[in-house]
Amino acid sequence: MKISVVVPVFNEEANLEEFLRRVTAVLDASGRPYEIILVDDGSRDRSLDILKAWAVRRPDVLRVLELSRNFGQHPAILAGFRDVTGDVVVTLDADLQNPPEEIPKLLAKFEQGYDVVGGVRQQRRDSVARRLASVIVNRVTASITRMKLTDFGCMLRAYSRDVVEEINRCDEASTFIPALAQTFARKPTEVEVAHAPRTGGESAYSFYRLLRLNFDLMTGFSSVPIQVFGMLGTAVALGGIGFGIFLFVRRLIVGAEVEGVFTLFAILFTLLGIAMAGLGIVGEYVGRIYEQVRGRPRFSVRRTYGLRAEASPRPAEVESK
Repeated sequence: MKISVVVPVFNEEANLEEFLRRVTAVLDASGRPYEIILVDDGSRDRSLDILKAWAVRRPDVLRVLELSRNFGQHPAILAGFRDVTGDVVVTLDADLQNPPEEIPKLLAKFEQGYDVVGGVRQQRRDSVARRLASVIVNRVTASITRMKLTDFGCMLRAYSRDVVEEINRCDEASTFIPALAQTFARKPTEVEVAHAPRTGGESAYSFYRLLRLNFDLMTGFSSVPIQVFGMLGTAVALGGIGFGIFLFVRRLIVGAEVEGVFTLFAILFTLLGIAMAGLGIVGEYVGRIYEQVRGRPRFSVRRTYGLRAEASPRPAEVESK
């Protein structure tokens, strides 16, 4: 069984040397043939220089893809998926919060016949606010998408080559790889993995980017949000009609009055808030359609280094898709 490891890299110069030393040691000790595909996602520090140096040091197993700019974590992984040759494909981040020493746990599960093995981070070493936000996002997303994923944010995962090929055939402008793989998996499972504190560098995911990722996940794999607002709009409309009938009957019985003006303003602002939130949800779906019809490439590889770098370059249209 050949192992392919795909690692997106963005501004990780503080962690790369130790990460590469540890991940190659783990895979060397496994005794299996392997390759490591490292995708530099437009890093602005010395990450690419470190990757190129390691590609010279270990050209037998390391392949480095240099993207033309920063496309994001998931497009970077998709760029790596395009080049894998292994029977099982493992993804993890280079920040060492997912220890490479946990890879054998995923491989052991994979050998039991599972085609997708997801990691579930135990004793997370993130801040309290980050853990709380993760719990909320995981539960809300699971309830909306109906996917049996415990930890949507853990990128330490293993996929069969068949599942990766199915993902490669998709042409979505934006996607969430763990959830997409779940739709193709015949026998998925999860395994508990360790989680370490970040010792160097900064997380590429700000609160805004995490929020954007969550919206992409919910709108990309479920129509529940827009359906909920459709039902809420119907309920509010019926309530408004009923309230209007009540005010009309009251006027006939009691007469005209100016009392309750502020209550009407409160109701008006509530309805406007609901309408604006619903419009935002609709806009999210429309935005995804707009990105899709533009047909822009999800990633673009500028250069390759190391393993198989001497191969003839592919046409730009193929390489960018």
